[in-house]
Amino acid sequence: MSLRILLGALVAALIAFVARRARSLSTTGALAAVTIGTVAAAAGVGWAVLLILYFASSTALSRLGRVEKERRTATVVEKGGERDAAQVFANGLVFLIAAVGMCVDPRARWLAFGAGALAASAADTWATEIGTLYGGQPRSILTGRRLAPGTSGGVSFAGTAASVAGALFVTLVMLAGNTSNDTRVSLAWAVFFGGVVGSLADSLFGATIQSRRWCETCRRETERQRHDCGTTTTAKRGLAWLDNDVVNFLSTVVGGLLAAALVR
Repeated sequence: MSLRILLGALVAALIAFVARRARSLSTTGALAAVTIGTVAAAAGVGWAVLLILYFASSTALSRLGRVEKERRTATVVEKGGERDAAQVFANGLVFLIAAVGMCVDPRARWLAFGAGALAASAADTWATEIGTLYGGQPRSILTGRRLAPGTSGGVSFAGTAASVAGALFVTLVMLAGNTSNDTRVSLAWAVFFGGVVGSLADSLFGATIQSRRWCETCRRETERQRHDCGTTTTAKRGLAWLDNDVVNFLSTVVGGLLAAALVR
Protein backbone atom coordinates (compact mmCIF):
# COMPACT_ATOMS: atom_id res chain seq x y z
CA MET A 1 0.00 0.00 0.00
CA SER A 2 2.84 2.40 0.78
CA LEU A 3 4.06 2.24 -2.81
CA ARG A 4 0.53 2.90 -4.09
CA ILE A 5 0.20 5.89 -1.78
CA LEU A 6 3.54 7.26 -2.96
CA LEU A 7 2.62 6.82 -6.61
CA GLY A 8 -0.79 8.33 -5.92
CA ALA A 9 0.79 11.35 -4.29
CA LEU A 10 3.14 11.83 -7.25
CA VAL A 11 0.32 11.54 -9.78
CA ALA A 12 -1.86 13.90 -7.73
CA ALA A 13 1.00 16.40 -7.52
CA LEU A 14 1.59 16.20 -11.29
CA ILE A 15 -2.08 16.73 -12.10
CA ALA A 16 -2.31 19.59 -9.61
CA PHE A 17 0.81 21.18 -11.11
CA VAL A 18 -0.64 21.01 -14.61
CA ALA A 19 -3.95 22.40 -13.36
CA ARG A 20 -2.11 25.21 -11.59
CA ARG A 21 -0.19 26.10 -14.73
CA ALA A 22 -3.45 26.05 -16.69
CA ARG A 23 -4.94 28.38 -14.05
CA SER A 24 -7.67 25.90 -13.20
CA LEU A 25 -6.47 25.77 -9.58
CA SER A 26 -4.96 28.37 -7.29
CA THR A 27 -1.92 27.45 -5.19
CA THR A 28 -4.10 26.57 -2.20
CA GLY A 29 -6.49 24.69 -4.48
CA ALA A 30 -3.61 22.63 -5.87
CA LEU A 31 -2.43 21.72 -2.37
CA ALA A 32 -5.96 20.67 -1.41
CA ALA A 33 -6.24 18.57 -4.57
CA VAL A 34 -2.96 16.78 -3.78
CA THR A 35 -4.24 15.96 -0.30
CA ILE A 36 -7.49 14.47 -1.56
CA GLY A 37 -5.73 12.64 -4.39
CA THR A 38 -3.20 11.02 -2.07
CA VAL A 39 -5.88 9.74 0.30
CA ALA A 40 -7.93 8.49 -2.66
CA ALA A 41 -4.93 6.47 -3.84
CA ALA A 42 -4.61 4.97 -0.38
CA ALA A 43 -8.24 3.82 -0.57
CA GLY A 44 -7.64 2.04 -3.87
CA VAL A 45 -6.78 2.48 -7.53
CA GLY A 46 -10.46 2.70 -8.43
CA TRP A 47 -10.90 5.61 -6.03
CA ALA A 48 -7.97 7.45 -7.57
CA VAL A 49 -9.21 6.89 -11.13
CA LEU A 50 -12.70 8.05 -10.16
CA LEU A 51 -11.29 11.26 -8.69
CA ILE A 52 -9.03 11.91 -11.66
CA LEU A 53 -11.80 11.48 -14.23
CA TYR A 54 -14.20 13.56 -12.16
CA PHE A 55 -11.65 16.36 -11.97
CA ALA A 56 -10.74 16.10 -15.66
CA SER A 57 -14.36 16.27 -16.79
CA SER A 58 -15.20 19.16 -14.46
CA THR A 59 -12.12 21.09 -15.55
CA ALA A 60 -12.82 20.53 -19.24
CA LEU A 61 -16.40 21.75 -18.86
CA SER A 62 -15.33 24.78 -16.83
CA ARG A 63 -12.96 25.79 -19.63
CA LEU A 64 -15.61 25.30 -22.31
CA GLY A 65 -16.78 28.76 -23.34
CA ARG A 66 -15.16 30.25 -20.22
CA VAL A 67 -15.02 33.81 -21.53
CA GLU A 68 -18.69 33.80 -22.52
CA LYS A 69 -19.78 32.20 -19.22
CA GLU A 70 -17.80 34.74 -17.19
CA ARG A 71 -19.40 37.54 -19.19
CA ARG A 72 -22.88 36.20 -18.49
CA THR A 73 -22.33 35.64 -14.77
CA ALA A 74 -20.03 38.56 -13.89
CA THR A 75 -22.73 40.51 -12.05
CA VAL A 76 -23.76 37.55 -9.89
CA VAL A 77 -21.01 35.03 -9.17
CA GLU A 78 -18.52 35.76 -6.40
CA LYS A 79 -15.80 33.32 -7.49
CA GLY A 80 -14.64 32.43 -10.96
CA GLY A 81 -11.56 31.17 -12.74
CA GLU A 82 -9.07 29.37 -10.49
CA ARG A 83 -10.58 27.10 -7.83
CA ASP A 84 -9.16 27.76 -4.35
CA ALA A 85 -8.86 25.35 -1.41
CA ALA A 86 -12.32 26.24 -0.11
CA GLN A 87 -13.88 25.29 -3.44
CA VAL A 88 -11.85 22.08 -3.72
CA PHE A 89 -12.77 20.93 -0.21
CA ALA A 90 -16.39 22.04 -0.66
CA ASN A 91 -16.67 19.53 -3.48
CA GLY A 92 -14.23 16.88 -2.24
CA LEU A 93 -14.24 16.80 1.56
CA VAL A 94 -16.98 14.16 1.83
CA PHE A 95 -15.12 12.03 -0.73
CA LEU A 96 -11.95 12.48 1.35
CA ILE A 97 -13.73 11.35 4.53
CA ALA A 98 -15.16 8.32 2.70
CA ALA A 99 -11.71 7.40 1.39
CA VAL A 100 -10.30 7.52 4.92
CA GLY A 101 -13.18 5.34 6.09
CA MET A 102 -12.45 2.86 3.30
CA CYS A 103 -8.82 2.62 4.41
CA VAL A 104 -9.83 1.92 8.01
CA ASP A 105 -12.84 -0.35 7.44
CA PRO A 106 -13.37 -1.42 3.79
CA ARG A 107 -17.10 -1.58 3.10
CA ALA A 108 -19.36 -0.92 0.14
CA ARG A 109 -21.13 1.83 2.08
CA TRP A 110 -17.94 3.90 2.18
CA LEU A 111 -17.72 3.63 -1.59
CA ALA A 112 -21.37 4.61 -1.92
CA PHE A 113 -20.82 7.55 0.44
CA GLY A 114 -17.79 8.84 -1.47
CA ALA A 115 -19.06 8.17 -4.98
CA GLY A 116 -22.51 9.54 -4.14
CA ALA A 117 -20.94 12.77 -2.92
CA LEU A 118 -18.77 13.01 -6.03
CA ALA A 119 -21.79 12.27 -8.25
CA ALA A 120 -23.68 15.14 -6.60
CA SER A 121 -20.73 17.46 -7.16
CA ALA A 122 -20.35 16.38 -10.78
CA ALA A 123 -24.09 16.74 -11.40
CA ASP A 124 -24.04 20.28 -10.01
CA THR A 125 -20.87 21.23 -11.90
CA TRP A 126 -22.11 19.85 -15.21
CA ALA A 127 -25.47 21.58 -14.72
CA THR A 128 -23.79 24.90 -14.00
CA GLU A 129 -21.28 24.80 -16.82
CA ILE A 130 -23.63 23.49 -19.53
CA GLY A 131 -26.68 25.38 -18.30
CA THR A 132 -24.84 28.70 -18.18
CA LEU A 133 -23.50 28.29 -21.69
CA TYR A 134 -26.45 26.66 -23.46
CA GLY A 135 -29.45 26.93 -21.15
CA GLY A 136 -30.47 30.50 -21.86
CA GLN A 137 -32.09 32.40 -19.01
CA PRO A 138 -32.70 30.10 -16.04
CA ARG A 139 -35.80 30.04 -13.87
CA SER A 140 -36.09 29.75 -10.10
CA ILE A 141 -36.56 26.17 -8.96
CA LEU A 142 -39.08 27.48 -6.42
CA THR A 143 -41.10 30.17 -8.18
CA GLY A 144 -40.37 29.70 -11.87
CA ARG A 145 -39.47 33.36 -12.32
CA ARG A 146 -36.63 34.28 -14.64
CA LEU A 147 -33.21 34.75 -13.06
CA ALA A 148 -29.88 36.14 -14.20
CA PRO A 149 -27.50 33.42 -15.50
CA GLY A 150 -25.32 32.12 -12.69
CA THR A 151 -27.86 32.78 -9.95
CA SER A 152 -27.96 29.95 -7.40
CA GLY A 153 -31.31 28.19 -7.39
CA GLY A 154 -31.82 28.73 -11.10
CA VAL A 155 -32.48 25.78 -13.41
CA SER A 156 -32.86 25.18 -17.13
CA PHE A 157 -33.63 22.20 -19.35
CA ALA A 158 -30.04 22.02 -20.63
CA GLY A 159 -28.65 22.31 -17.12
CA THR A 160 -30.97 19.64 -15.74
CA ALA A 161 -30.07 17.22 -18.54
CA ALA A 162 -26.39 17.90 -17.89
CA SER A 163 -26.93 17.25 -14.18
CA VAL A 164 -28.30 13.78 -14.88
CA ALA A 165 -25.42 13.12 -17.28
CA GLY A 166 -22.87 14.16 -14.66
CA ALA A 167 -24.31 11.82 -12.05
CA LEU A 168 -24.42 9.01 -14.62
CA PHE A 169 -20.80 9.65 -15.63
CA VAL A 170 -19.53 9.25 -12.06
CA THR A 171 -21.70 6.16 -11.59
CA LEU A 172 -20.29 4.47 -14.68
CA VAL A 173 -16.68 5.29 -13.76
CA MET A 174 -17.28 3.97 -10.25
CA LEU A 175 -18.73 0.75 -11.64
CA ALA A 176 -15.81 0.25 -14.00
CA GLY A 177 -13.18 0.31 -11.30
CA ASN A 178 -14.61 -0.42 -7.88
CA THR A 179 -17.34 -3.01 -7.58
CA SER A 180 -17.81 -6.75 -7.45
CA ASN A 181 -20.64 -8.42 -9.31
CA ASP A 182 -22.86 -8.87 -6.25
CA THR A 183 -22.94 -5.14 -5.46
CA ARG A 184 -22.98 -3.55 -8.91
CA VAL A 185 -26.71 -2.93 -9.31
CA SER A 186 -27.27 -1.74 -5.76
CA LEU A 187 -24.27 0.61 -5.81
CA ALA A 188 -25.08 1.95 -9.26
CA TRP A 189 -28.63 2.98 -8.37
CA ALA A 190 -27.57 4.34 -5.00
CA VAL A 191 -24.78 6.51 -6.40
CA PHE A 192 -26.78 7.73 -9.36
CA PHE A 193 -29.83 8.59 -7.27
CA GLY A 194 -27.64 10.23 -4.62
CA GLY A 195 -25.97 12.35 -7.29
CA VAL A 196 -29.21 13.56 -8.86
CA VAL A 197 -30.87 14.31 -5.51
CA GLY A 198 -27.71 15.99 -4.22
CA SER A 199 -27.68 18.32 -7.21
CA LEU A 200 -31.37 19.05 -6.69
CA ALA A 201 -30.64 19.86 -3.04
CA ASP A 202 -27.93 22.26 -4.20
CA SER A 203 -30.48 24.21 -6.23
CA LEU A 204 -32.99 24.21 -3.37
CA PHE A 205 -30.38 25.39 -0.85
CA GLY A 206 -29.27 28.04 -3.31
CA ALA A 207 -32.81 29.31 -3.72
CA THR A 208 -33.67 29.36 -0.02
CA ILE A 209 -30.88 29.62 2.55
CA GLN A 210 -27.85 30.75 0.55
CA SER A 211 -26.75 34.33 1.18
CA ARG A 212 -28.15 36.94 -1.20
CA ARG A 213 -26.71 40.42 -1.31
CA TRP A 214 -27.93 43.72 -2.77
CA CYS A 215 -26.17 46.32 -4.90
CA GLU A 216 -27.77 49.67 -4.13
CA THR A 217 -26.16 51.31 -7.15
CA CYS A 218 -27.40 48.79 -9.71
CA ARG A 219 -30.55 47.88 -7.72
CA ARG A 220 -29.80 44.22 -8.30
CA GLU A 221 -29.34 41.02 -6.29
CA THR A 222 -25.94 39.36 -6.36
CA GLU A 223 -23.75 36.88 -4.51
CA ARG A 224 -20.73 39.18 -4.65
CA GLN A 225 -19.31 41.09 -1.70
CA ARG A 226 -18.30 43.84 -4.12
CA HIS A 227 -20.44 44.18 -7.21
CA ASP A 228 -18.86 44.45 -10.66
CA CYS A 229 -19.74 48.16 -10.62
CA GLY A 230 -17.45 48.60 -7.60
CA THR A 231 -20.18 49.03 -4.96
CA THR A 232 -19.85 47.15 -1.68
CA THR A 233 -23.02 45.07 -1.40
CA THR A 234 -25.18 44.48 1.68
CA ALA A 235 -26.87 41.32 2.98
CA LYS A 236 -30.46 41.03 1.81
CA ARG A 237 -31.75 37.54 2.57
CA GLY A 238 -30.62 34.01 3.34
CA LEU A 239 -27.94 33.19 5.89
CA ALA A 240 -25.14 35.72 5.62
CA TRP A 241 -22.40 33.15 6.26
CA LEU A 242 -23.78 30.51 3.90
CA ASP A 243 -22.12 31.08 0.54
CA ASN A 244 -21.93 28.92 -2.56
CA ASP A 245 -19.03 26.87 -1.19
CA VAL A 246 -21.10 25.85 1.84
CA VAL A 247 -24.06 25.00 -0.39
CA ASN A 248 -21.83 22.82 -2.56
CA PHE A 249 -20.55 21.01 0.52
CA LEU A 250 -24.07 20.44 1.85
CA SER A 251 -25.19 19.02 -1.48
CA THR A 252 -22.33 16.47 -1.42
CA VAL A 253 -23.34 15.51 2.12
CA VAL A 254 -26.90 14.90 0.90
CA GLY A 255 -25.71 12.89 -2.10
CA GLY A 256 -23.24 10.83 -0.10
CA LEU A 257 -25.54 10.04 2.81
CA LEU A 258 -28.43 9.13 0.53
CA ALA A 259 -26.27 6.79 -1.54
CA ALA A 260 -24.85 5.17 1.60
CA ALA A 261 -28.36 4.68 2.99
CA LEU A 262 -29.65 3.08 -0.21
CA VAL A 263 -26.83 0.63 -0.91
CA ARG A 264 -27.44 -2.96 0.23
